[in-house]
Amino acid sequence: MLSESLKKNRDFKNVYDKGKSYANKYLVMYILKNELNRNRIGISVSKKVGNSVVRHRVQRLIRESYRLNETMFQNGLDIVVIARVGIKDKNYNEVSSAVLHLGKIHKIVR
Repeated sequence: MLSESLKKNRDFKNVYDKGKSYANKYLVMYILKNELNRNRIGISVSKKVGNSVVRHRVQRLIRESYRLNETMFQNGLDIVVIARVGIKDKNYNEVSSAVLHLGKIHKIVR
């Protein structure tokens, strides 16, 4: 299974407007079914989280935790993950468990 990134602003807006969202302490996750046989993931990290070094680190942690658990997720979804301020000092295991937790709440993790 190969995922790709959501890059266009209109794709993000579409998921925000029509998708369903759940949140936990560190992340907010929006989900919307797409017409494709693969997932597309978009990650948003605000400047409130930290400077560019911190934001890119958080983005890499979220992307990696999704990538390593990708086989557990259902196919055919657009997923937007938004980082909250509390995530900036967390390690990989905490970020990964937050991603999986939201997947389970959405009922998209097998």
